[in-house]
Amino acid sequence: MNPSDGVTSNRTTGDSQGREGVRFPLCFLDRLRMATDGTGVTALVGAYGCPLQCKWCINPQTWRAGTAFTWVTPTQLYEQVKQDHLYYLATGGGVTFGGGEPLSHAPFITAFRALCPAPWHLCAETSLYVPADFVETAAGAVDCFFVDIKDTDPAVYRAYTGQDNRPVLDNLARLLSLVGPDRVTVRLPLIPGFNTEAHRSRSEARLREMGVTRFDRLTYRIKSTGRGGDGSAANKAE
Repeated sequence: MNPSDGVTSNRTTGDSQGREGVRFPLCFLDRLRMATDGTGVTALVGAYGCPLQCKWCINPQTWRAGTAFTWVTPTQLYEQVKQDHLYYLATGGGVTFGGGEPLSHAPFITAFRALCPAPWHLCAETSLYVPADFVETAAGAVDCFFVDIKDTDPAVYRAYTGQDNRPVLDNLARLLSLVGPDRVTVRLPLIPGFNTEAHRSRSEARLREMGVTRFDRLTYRIKSTGRGGDGSAANKAE
């Protein structure tokens, strides 16, 4: 599967009519989160749909058939989060796009950014398994990226996600060149049954060679439900 397979989006976002022509598949909206998805108080906006098939998916509801979601315009989403404007100003917070894979909707994020007050911080939690031009689009709208790299070992990545990690690493290099290392945090999980501490150390060394300076090391704690009914994960920071 190529990251561009099945991706469609209206990219005309330069005026109000163009902005309202893009839609976002809103799976969940979790307001008033504190220092968990970026700095300060944030609203976590979850996209429905993901190109990966991670064994221990943290948010399996974002890809399961039958999950309820709503297509929203940038203005509709803004109306739902603007009530927390003062919290964002006081804490340096804002809106974090997660999912699912939010960068599959990079033109929407750009259109939403145009509506937001300048002090709001926009973040994105992403696998970077998206078309390269979506990374370039998001780079102009998102202040902080949390990249879930899984593992740089191709065999580990394919076993865990079902996909090739070459597009991810290419997109990470592209993102670093566009926004610099200070706006990119790479998450390096220890995934039970898939990688080891040695794998993770090798991944970190390779990523540092690429220019990554910010890391979030965590361990997946396996729960009893997930893809195929056999498990999902929760994060434990280290």
